[in-house]
Amino acid sequence: MTARLTAAVAAFIVCSSCAHRSAKPALSSGGLPPAMYRQVVNAVNAGDGDYEVRSLRAEMTANPADLKPRLALARRYTDLGYPEIALEHARLAVERFPNSPEAQEMLARSLRRMKLHKAAATGIESYLASARPVSPQLYSWLGIIRDEMREYSAAEQAHRKAVELNPTSDSLRNNLGYNLFLQDRKQEAAAEFRAALKLNEHSEIARNNLGTAIASQPDEAILMWQSTGGPATAHNNLAVVLMEEKRYQEARKELEIALGYRRDHPAALSNLSLLSTVDGKPASAPVKERQSFWKRFAHEMHEAFVGRDEQQTSGAVKTASR
Repeated sequence: MTARLTAAVAAFIVCSSCAHRSAKPALSSGGLPPAMYRQVVNAVNAGDGDYEVRSLRAEMTANPADLKPRLALARRYTDLGYPEIALEHARLAVERFPNSPEAQEMLARSLRRMKLHKAAATGIESYLASARPVSPQLYSWLGIIRDEMREYSAAEQAHRKAVELNPTSDSLRNNLGYNLFLQDRKQEAAAEFRAALKLNEHSEIARNNLGTAIASQPDEAILMWQSTGGPATAHNNLAVVLMEEKRYQEARKELEIALGYRRDHPAALSNLSLLSTVDGKPASAPVKERQSFWKRFAHEMHEAFVGRDEQQTSGAVKTASR
């Protein structure tokens, strides 16, 4: 099955705005490759029309020994959609501030964003091998990058070092738990997710990850997922786990329950459509027709004063539309 299963996730809407600017003299390519030159021109144009970039440039020029505006400028170019320019700013920051773990972290994240995982990991490890200041975040990013390279054993060592340096961080505990989950060490992973929740009971990421780690205990997993996303999302997430385990009949049941709670749940509908290509059954689920509030109220009053009918019939069954 090559299609991707859809777990419930939050969506982020990115808004952009345009600003009018005066014409400027054309830039000289200076021998740069065409693609890179185009990036430079676009970045300059974006910066000229972006108040934050212009402010950071001015601050960096006025305070060349201050690292913060350099890192902020790299982040801003990333947000504007110019990862190559952000990477160059990160490289310049590391060259100017070679003993800064924050600059090294920014460089590693920029390289990772460009899919240069090996260079990112090598850079962090080279920094850590020197007698320079370190941070738990730097070890954590090394672990994340190694996880993405599927080098789980090396990643685990980095995650454990991060936790050792900052044992009160719920996010670092969560990252270690996820590494253990990737190694199919689910019991150990669940322990780390619970430790993260003990440090921060409001961590939705740790709670959702714990639900996935204990999916073999469906009742407890449902409670975990339900506390962050509601019952429809909880049953959909359990269905995803079951589909990955090729337990299609059980997965379909969970999707039907999810759509019973919310018939327009997009992730559940998507997964049901995907499931239908595997088990050959309809890409729809039967759901009971919902009665109006006043109809339910009248029915409850009738039962309270007249008594329950000896024979009750279930509501009409409809098919959930996509």
